[in-house]
Amino acid sequence: MDIFITGGAGFIGSHLCEKHLARNDRVFVVDNLITGSKKNIEPFLNSREFHFFSEDICKFNFSILPSCQVVYHLASPASPEQYKRYPVETSLTNSYGTFRLLEFFKKRGTGCFVLASTSETYGDPLVHPQPETYWGNVNPVGPRSCYDEGKRFAESLTMTYHRKYGLDVRIARIFNTYGPNMERNDGRVVSNFIMQSLMQKPITIFGSGNQTRSFAYVSDTVAGLRLLAQSQKACGEVVNIGNPDEKKVIELARMVKKLTKSKSPIEFQPSQEDDPQKRQPDISKAKKILGWKPLVSLETGLKNTIRYFEQRFL
Repeated sequence: MDIFITGGAGFIGSHLCEKHLARNDRVFVVDNLITGSKKNIEPFLNSREFHFFSEDICKFNFSILPSCQVVYHLASPASPEQYKRYPVETSLTNSYGTFRLLEFFKKRGTGCFVLASTSETYGDPLVHPQPETYWGNVNPVGPRSCYDEGKRFAESLTMTYHRKYGLDVRIARIFNTYGPNMERNDGRVVSNFIMQSLMQKPITIFGSGNQTRSFAYVSDTVAGLRLLAQSQKACGEVVNIGNPDEKKVIELARMVKKLTKSKSPIEFQPSQEDDPQKRQPDISKAKKILGWKPLVSLETGLKNTIRYFEQRFL
C-alpha cells in the first residue's frame, strides 16, 4: 500500500511511519520540521520504501505523489508551547493545509483520509468524561484558539468534503499521548516532568495540580489510528483515541519523581489561561467500532519514556 503522512517526522507520526514500513508499505512523508525532528525518522531514511519531503503542506506540490490508499493528516504543532510559538503556522496548517490535502485526496486518494484531531476540541469541558457527541467549551479568541479552533475547523472541513463529495474520512480525537520520540522542550507535561526530575530541577505545576489528564502511551495511540484507517465501520465517524485512566497532574508529578528517584521539589506556578481542568475520554465508541482499547499502563509507559529520555538527552 502507498501511505501518505503529513507531520510524519513528529512524535506520533514517526511511530506511525515505523509501523507501516514494518508492513512493507511505501510511506511518503511531508514535514517542515518546525516541531518535528529528522532524528525521529533517521532509521528510515535509507529504506527504499520511505520518501521524505522537508516542506510545508501549505506549499507542497502534491502532484508528485502517487495515488495513496491511506492519508494521515498529523501536521500541526501540538503542544501549548509549540502552537503558542507558531500560532499563525498552526492556524494555516489546520485550515489551508487541510483544504489542500483534502483536494489532493479528492483527486488522487483511493482509500481513506484520517484526520488527527485532538481532545482540545472539547476545550475546558462541562461534560465529563467527554463523548464524541459533546460539542465542547472553547474560547474562540484565546491564546490556545489557534490550535483548538484550528482543529475544530479542520474537522468541519473534513466532514464537509465527506458530505459533499462522498470522501471516506475518519476523525481521531487524540487525547494526551506520551512516549519515545517526544522532544525534551516540547512543553508537554510528561516531558517537562521527566526532564526536570532527571536534571534534579524543580518540577513545575501550573495551577493547583488537581486538574486532570488522561495519558495514552504512543503505541496505543498509533494502534488506534491504524485501526481507524482499517475499519469499514469508521467511514464518516469521529472517534476518541485516548486512555480513560484519569490522573491529577500532581499525581503524575509524584509518579515521575518516584520512578526517576529524583530529589526535585514540586513547585506551583499560576494557572495558564484557558487551561482545561478536566480531561477524560469516553472510549466506548472506539471499543465498539474499532475493537480498540489502550493496553499499556501508565507506570509501564513512563518507565519506557524515562529510559528513552535518559538515553537520548542525558
